[in-house]
This record gives sequence, C-alpha cells and structure tokens, in this order.
Amino acid sequence: MILLDNENFLTPYIYDKMVKLKLKLKLKMKKPFYVLLSLIFINCSLEKDTTYIDKVQDPEFFQNAMQNLTDIVVYDIFSPPVASRVYLYPTIAAYELMALKYPKKYNSLVGQIKELNPIPIQSDNNINYHLASLYAFNAVGKALIFSEDKMDIFMEKFHSDLKELNVPRKVIRASEKYGAEVATYILEWASKDMYNQTRTYPKYTIKEEDQFWKPTPPDYMDGIEPHWKEIRTMVIDSSNQFPPKPPLPFDMKEGSPFQKQLIEVFEVTNQLSEEQINIAKFWDCNPYVTHHRGHAMFATKKITPGGHWIGITAIAARQSKSTFEETINAFSNVSIALFYVFISCWDEKWDTLIVRPETLINQFYDEEWLPLLQTPPFPEYTSGHSVISRAAAVILTDIFGDNFAFTDTTELLYGLPERRYTSFIHASEEAAISRMYGGIHYMMAIEEGVKQGNTVGTFIVDNLKTVNKDALPN
Repeated sequence: MILLDNENFLTPYIYDKMVKLKLKLKLKMKKPFYVLLSLIFINCSLEKDTTYIDKVQDPEFFQNAMQNLTDIVVYDIFSPPVASRVYLYPTIAAYELMALKYPKKYNSLVGQIKELNPIPIQSDNNINYHLASLYAFNAVGKALIFSEDKMDIFMEKFHSDLKELNVPRKVIRASEKYGAEVATYILEWASKDMYNQTRTYPKYTIKEEDQFWKPTPPDYMDGIEPHWKEIRTMVIDSSNQFPPKPPLPFDMKEGSPFQKQLIEVFEVTNQLSEEQINIAKFWDCNPYVTHHRGHAMFATKKITPGGHWIGITAIAARQSKSTFEETINAFSNVSIALFYVFISCWDEKWDTLIVRPETLINQFYDEEWLPLLQTPPFPEYTSGHSVISRAAAVILTDIFGDNFAFTDTTELLYGLPERRYTSFIHASEEAAISRMYGGIHYMMAIEEGVKQGNTVGTFIVDNLKTVNKDALPN
C-alpha cells in the first residue's frame, strides 16, 4: 500500500508499527480489513502530529523570549533609551505576525506608526504563526544586541522544547523561514530610524556656567544619548510634540524657587526613613552602578527603567491569564509607549540642560554630600523615571483595567524584595517620588515628568488601536 511506505506522511513510530504488523500478518488478512486498519493508524498518526498546536500557543513561550531579551539587555549594559529600542522592534515583528493571524481581532500597525509597510505574506500551509512570531522576535532581537551567543543558547533550548512537543520538522522549517523573512523586513525598517546616524554625532560639550549639567562623580561619564531626539518617533509626530512646562529659572539666591527645590533634595535625603530608602533602591534601575574601593573599581548590572516596566507587563499578562496573542499585544503597546517617551524626555533633558542636585550641593553647601543613588550621566529635567513610569502605567491601565493590584517581583533577580501595588498608577507614583529619595531629582522634574508621561500615554491610548474591540465578544 502506498500510504504505508510514505514515511514523510506517518510519524516514524507509527510507520515502524505498521511495518511490523504487516510482516506479522504475512499479508494473510483480507484486503478490506487491512485497508481499514491502515486508516486507523493513519488517523492516529495525524492526531499525534497535531497535538503540538495548542502547546506552542502557550504564552510562556513568548514570556520566556522576552525575559531572555531582558537578561541580555542587562548583560550588555544598554542605556535606558537604547534599551527601549531593543525592546521595540522585536515586539513589533511578533505583533505584526499575530495581527496577520488574527485580522478580525488585531489591527496591523501599518498606517498607525511611521513608515511601516505591510510585512511579507506567505502561503505555505506548514507555517505556524505563533512559532513564526517567536522566530521573528528572536531574530530581530539578536540583530540589536551584542551577546549573540546568548541568543544562540536560548534558541538551542527553544528547538529542544519544540522537539519534545513533537512539532513536525516541516512546520519548524517553514515557521523559522517565515520568521526570518519578517525579521529581515522589520530590521530594514528599523535601520532608517536615525539610530546608526546618531552613533557618529559628536559628544556633548560641557558648558562651564553653574546652571548647566556636568558629569558627576565617581566616574564623570560622558552624557548619554544627547542626540536621541533625532530618533524616528512612532505614533507621535515629533520629539517635542508634548513638551513639559519649562523648568524654574536657575537662581541660587536664598529663598528663590529654584534654590528651595535644591534645599528640599538636601534636607529630604539627610533624613530618609527606612521605607524611603527601600523605595529609592527598588526603583533605582541603573543599568551600570560603579563601586570604588581604593584603586579598585567594579560594577553592578541592573535592569533599565523601561525593562522594569516590561517586567510589570509580564506580571500583569500572567496574572490576567492572557493568551499568546494578548500577551504580545500588551508588550507591543508598552514597548511603543516606552520608546516614544524616552525620545520626548530626552528632547527636554538635552534642551534645558538642567544641572543635577549633586553638583550644586557639593559646590554650594556640602562638598562631602552624596546622594543615596548614583547620579545618572545625563541632564536632570524632566525625570525619566517619572515620565516613562506614568506613560507605561496609563497603557497598562487601558489594557488590564483600573485598580489592578499586583505584586512586583521584577527586582528579585537583582537582590531586591518584592513590593505590592494597588494599581499601575500607584506603582508609577512610587517610581516618580523614588528619585527625590534617591537624591538625583528636584521635585519640579518629578511632577512635570509625571504630567509629561501622562499626556503622552493618553495620546497613545487614544491614537494607537491594536485591538479591534468591535470584533470582541461582549
């Protein structure tokens, strides 16, 4: 019988069993019965070959891929703005494949974000779109990181998992090929966002006047990404579409509004409670904290501020039992928001060039004073944590609802305990005030940063429509 000899059609196990049965019966049985028995085995084979479909739709596959990307971002020490870019493009690649798979539920980002054209379409019936989205995510991620070997190790484990799930080789090959094609397409689009060009732009030249930002101890690092406002935006028209209120004028006279802001930082940090210290450390999110012991120096790697909110997104998706595609949708919205608010915030930072509290306190009040947290190497206004935390919280509230209580375990990997929040907004408020406790921001940067993040987040919620809510069941 032809079907019996077609080992590409049957699994090796079923094929072997049928051959043995054929020899045992020595072809003595009647043909109709033999055909019927063959069809039974074939049906079993087909059933065995399709059991993987539900399993590869497990959202943990995507959660694990995102966590792996975060681990590599931490290892490679990407700055907060650059890290937001590393999260953005892989997630969009995965999302566009899910939108293609579920066109009635999800809207493509084409026409909603700048310069993105439709991804290639393939007619190969062997493609599994969930697998293709994972392959695309990892392929784009690998192109944006330094430690490619770590991505290779993750992919080896991924292939091992697929083998254990009995995913047919033809499905793996077709899905990987399609994922790679989409990844190439997304990377070509990403290459036009001005990132490569800004790598060649000059460093910031320090201005001597007291009001302008200057590198701070212990490392006096160059300013990070002074040209980030040149990066292509997504949903927003330009980097300065939603500027915050101008900062207070620099004035060191006793009792001036600016001087009061500075003294507030000095006084608050000199009498921190244990809880305030815990809050500051929990939200530090400095990707590269240096430690000096005599002539020796070592560094501690931590998650970025955006990575922390990616972690909160993961927690929310798991807690709400989001499906594979719902999980990708949540990460996509948050990634897009984070990417833009960093552009918006950095535009303001490098436009106003506000000096950090540490510089002025050391210069005018106490040369031995140190903030609780290491001052980041870029200007002060507005507070990046305040901006990105509120924007992410607005996005997550829109997806998962108000009063979404959760336990934030994101920092456990970095030696910090979990914290409990009654909502995403609650978490964002704590993240914002943590910068005062840390001694690295004035209150004006925190308050206006929250407003800036809220404005941008609300605009994205109102204008980025990924879920076709009319198609969802009531």
